[in-house]
Amino acid sequence: MPLDARSLGAALNENLTLHSTLCRREAGAFLQAVQTGEDLVVACTQEQRLFVELAEQASATQAGAPRAISGYAPLRFVNIRETGGWSRDATLASPKIAALLAVAHLPEPEPVATVTYKSAGRLLIIGELGAAERAAELLGDALDVTLFTQGAGDAGAAQERRYPVLGGQIQSLTGWLGAFELQWLRSNPIDLDLCTRCNACLAVCPEDAIGLDYQVDLSACQAHRACVKVCQVAGAIDFQREPQISRETFDLVLDLRATPAFSQHALPQGYLRWDGRSLTTLLQLRGLVGEFEKPRFFVYKPKLCAHSRNEKTGCTACIDVCSASAIESDRSRQQIKVNPNLCIGCGTCSTVCPTGAMGFAYPRASDQGVKLKTLLATYTRSGGKNAALLLHSQGAGARLLGDLGRAAQLERASKTGTHGVPARVLPLALWHTSSLGLEVWLSAVCYGASQVWVLLTDEEAPQYRAALEGQVAVAQAILSGLGYQGEHFRLLQVKDARDLAALDHDLQAAPAQTVGRTAGFAVQADKRATLELALSHLIEQAPVKTDVVALPATGSPLGALVINKDACTLCLSCVNACPASALQDNPQALELRFVEKNCVQCGLCVKTCPEQALTLMPRLSPQRNEAVVLNAMQPYACVRCGKPFGTLKAIEAMLGKLSSHSMFQGEALARLKMCADCRVIDIYSADNETKITDL
Repeated sequence: MPLDARSLGAALNENLTLHSTLCRREAGAFLQAVQTGEDLVVACTQEQRLFVELAEQASATQAGAPRAISGYAPLRFVNIRETGGWSRDATLASPKIAALLAVAHLPEPEPVATVTYKSAGRLLIIGELGAAERAAELLGDALDVTLFTQGAGDAGAAQERRYPVLGGQIQSLTGWLGAFELQWLRSNPIDLDLCTRCNACLAVCPEDAIGLDYQVDLSACQAHRACVKVCQVAGAIDFQREPQISRETFDLVLDLRATPAFSQHALPQGYLRWDGRSLTTLLQLRGLVGEFEKPRFFVYKPKLCAHSRNEKTGCTACIDVCSASAIESDRSRQQIKVNPNLCIGCGTCSTVCPTGAMGFAYPRASDQGVKLKTLLATYTRSGGKNAALLLHSQGAGARLLGDLGRAAQLERASKTGTHGVPARVLPLALWHTSSLGLEVWLSAVCYGASQVWVLLTDEEAPQYRAALEGQVAVAQAILSGLGYQGEHFRLLQVKDARDLAALDHDLQAAPAQTVGRTAGFAVQADKRATLELALSHLIEQAPVKTDVVALPATGSPLGALVINKDACTLCLSCVNACPASALQDNPQALELRFVEKNCVQCGLCVKTCPEQALTLMPRLSPQRNEAVVLNAMQPYACVRCGKPFGTLKAIEAMLGKLSSHSMFQGEALARLKMCADCRVIDIYSADNETKITDL
């Protein structure tokens, strides 16, 4: 792997010393660097564990006593080998390596509030009793196990009862690590707490309706009641017992059933499934005892939310995309509700949220923006061109890129072998690939990226891919509509090593057209603000000047409104429903105004309009900052006092609907043409009507 310490040092504004065996005979240089107390970046991830151990030993020796890892200078690790040096164009990878090192120098994101779990190790195992007992044997020494029988299974229960056993019909299982609640109906005649497993009932039952889980199959039982007679001493069998609902709480759940209790893609933490073969699941359970913390990944701003107004439901994007079932509608408060204990921190809700009401807190969008800007600026400053940003997960995505680099290294002698990660492709690891979307992708293009690719693996839920496909469609439509040539955004699907050849081919795609001048703005905490900054720069640098860019019909956070003026009565109910102030009235005149920049295409105005006069139109217009008048009318003046109190069309519509009503016949019809004050005066001053006081 060719490395030029001088050019890399110039790009990073520091003096660099090249080491080839820092983890072996040159380890002394690493120990000296650790003892300086300065932040260190190690360009090797293979020997990360060794470097951490060396740093711990150096810290303990220097202090004269054992110290934790926090006792020495912060260590950061970056992979420049598989992602850059091991490829066929490694000689051109110096700008990319400089960019990766520059990003590794950045400080860690500031900490955020945390969510705490407490587990005492109370484990519920659900499944056939024989299999459940075998699993309990592997866990009982570390966890407090309770079994819930789902039949005897092949082996049935052991003769010795070592664990509490529950039975009945499961009504619900809810919760998360440390707070699961099981609700079940106890409807079986045999009380498992009283049963001594003497097997006398099984021996005398003529229908074999009692299994080795010591429960009665009521569909097979013929009511001979021989079992009741032989169980008189224990008194465990009672067919007259009324079914009753029982509840119990657990910290952990191990589900052995084919049909799990939770159907969502992201299962609650503390709930695991086991097929009876892999021991990894059981090892996970043994480690889930104690107190645990995770970041509170989301920030929710109800005032920006476009979910609900006036009992009308608008945007449900975050609810629909959540794979953990952590988000639900809170209609009583006209907003959504997020369960932080169920949230897994994928950030997809913030990606699809059109208003920015749902934000990703850790790491924040602004922190990710700094990474992007540093990565692309360093790459360009070091002489790199046509950067392609490759977003991948720090788990499976990083491993697949490592496999691709290794394959390129092993096949470097072959002219037709694996190419590896090209020099212009800049990998960036994310907590989750769907945590960044439209506004950050477009910002990356503004910073000079030629393309933005997202590497997807089996980690992502199906709805995540659908959401990202929608984001790609909108982002590409914007750039194509503005005249930027080429394909700028793509999702790359890789399941395992068998797909590496296709990935290797996709990464060699030709670059697309980017901006002529890179932008200097920073990614903002406010999503819409970032989007507007990016759009403004892209429009300013656009190769083609256009009036309107059409966007996809679904999933667009940008667009306008089409109004049917013949149907609109200018009741202005849409203004009250709009959560983004895109629709506005005019205090000085009877007008309905619209600011396209503010519109998030949530559809609340469309659903609220009583005349169904509004239609959404996804688009991008360069004049989106200007307030335009959608409709205007002359006010209707009271026929008695002349005061304006409504619109001409609204009064005409009211007259048409109420003219046949018995209360508005003859001269009374004129009251509909009066303001509220004059209507009351006319009722009390009319001489030709019967008053209530006359009856």
